[in-house]
Amino acid sequence: MPTRPLTRRSKPAQALPPALDLELLRALSNATAVSGDEGAVRRLVLEAVRPLVAEVKVDPLGNVLAVLPAAKRDAQRVLLAAHMDEVGLMVVDYDSDGALRFEIVGGVSDRMLLGKPVLVGPKRLPGVIGATPVHLLNAERKATVVKAAAMRIDIGAANAEAARRLAPLGERATFATEFAVLDGALRGKALDDRLGCALLIALLRAGPYPVELHAAFTVQEEVGLRGARVAGYAVAPDAAFALDCTPALDLPDSRGRENTQYNTRLSAGPAIYVSDGRTIADRRLVTHLTRTATASGLPYQIRQPGGGATDAAALQRAGAGVPVVSVSVPGRYLHGPAALVRTADVENTLRLLHAALTGWTPKVLKP
Repeated sequence: MPTRPLTRRSKPAQALPPALDLELLRALSNATAVSGDEGAVRRLVLEAVRPLVAEVKVDPLGNVLAVLPAAKRDAQRVLLAAHMDEVGLMVVDYDSDGALRFEIVGGVSDRMLLGKPVLVGPKRLPGVIGATPVHLLNAERKATVVKAAAMRIDIGAANAEAARRLAPLGERATFATEFAVLDGALRGKALDDRLGCALLIALLRAGPYPVELHAAFTVQEEVGLRGARVAGYAVAPDAAFALDCTPALDLPDSRGRENTQYNTRLSAGPAIYVSDGRTIADRRLVTHLTRTATASGLPYQIRQPGGGATDAAALQRAGAGVPVVSVSVPGRYLHGPAALVRTADVENTLRLLHAALTGWTPKVLKP
């Protein structure tokens, strides 16, 4: 990455208001980019960011690293990261009848898989994860969760050799879900974290800012935050934000009662992390976000501390250490065939991040 100072980009007369490109989000969500095979999303990201930034490159691991110069000299360096990869499946073997054996990539529950249509490989070969029809199941099998190791992807191949030609070993598969705009909501696969990618592109488009903004579109987050670790060392930022989509456990319980033990909920605004399974957020950054939200009249929620992690965990440990915080859009049914988010939460997350960057001063990081 370039060293400071960068040539400043001329500042427009008035900063552009942030706006999410829904058609770009549609393309990002529909693309197949299971961890380690992020090329389809990387191409979309590069096409979108090249006209917006002073410098962009792809590092050896596959991260896209872009730089938007500051609107003033001697600005602090702030990194925003969003991961390009998604959970999915990988072809690992073949049965004699042409069925594909597979392993799970990332965190996917076995319960999500049976009977789901999938797309295999770069040619998006249609397939289905085989399931015995319910009227052929006895009571015991109906109550049992079938393990992924016992499932197969059926692509219609007649034998193992035909299957091997169509879907070579190592090919990834993802859920065959098309992005949709609903009434006040968005539905699609891989909104964790194609939403973060779309938000980050919108923020680049709405700059410049009082900071030297570094955008990292990272790889292999779902299998161990690997891309973010490399990006953090490359950029060596003064502070970093991870943009993600976090589970909203806000549905009624089995008796129809309102769930009061949610970690986040829809329609309550962006979720600001104070702690998760691998990171304690920097208090100064949390304070900057909450004060900005209050001053801007924007809703926000504090994500319930607990398990899970984002790219912030790897960024925090890069180099000599980096102050970090995560900001996420709450979403239902993540790591499954189709996630759902509220449009208002997405828009308010974008507004909050834009206001936090626009209002940044060196005082944010003062002890």
